[in-house]
Amino acid sequence: MTDRLERQFAFLNEADRLKQILRATTLVDGSRVENSGEHSWHLALYALVLADQAGPGVSIDRVIRMLLIHDLVEIDVGDVPIHSRNGQAHGSEATQAAEARAAERIFGLLPPDLGESLRALWEEFEAAETPDARFAKSLDRVQPVMANLMSGGGTWETYGVTYDQLEARVGSRIARGAPALWDWVREKARPRFG
Repeated sequence: MTDRLERQFAFLNEADRLKQILRATTLVDGSRVENSGEHSWHLALYALVLADQAGPGVSIDRVIRMLLIHDLVEIDVGDVPIHSRNGQAHGSEATQAAEARAAERIFGLLPPDLGESLRALWEEFEAAETPDARFAKSLDRVQPVMANLMSGGGTWETYGVTYDQLEARVGSRIARGAPALWDWVREKARPRFG
């Protein structure tokens, strides 16, 4: 039991580092950028509050668990914004490989049964093929959109994002897991782009 607790607390202490990872997205008031720990918490709250937007068969408990761990790999890799132009492409093979190495290290801190379970949940989120993961991915895309809308454009202005880019990079992911939610968000976002 002592070794198990040592490993559990090693993981929890490592997870605390997620609070140090700054994201491109600001808080909704635009006062500062959020950190990845705040983002993960906010997404779990999104899942709880927007559960009525989930499709049939979606387990909100599983979605919340996914969202709490989905960005832990950023401890090693950092945040790679979806609209970034800094050479590190969101979703690129290099980024995916770095994230896989980070997942191996971070989830490997845990006792094997727990580490394998959480790693499988993270991989399910990344693949976005199950109803739970598609809904979780939708929320992961909605939250920054709402932050940009509330902050007067936020990182959309910083990265020169166009409506077509938003539709292609974000809208398709949201619509895949929460179509009615994307319809509502799109109506809010469209006027922002003129």
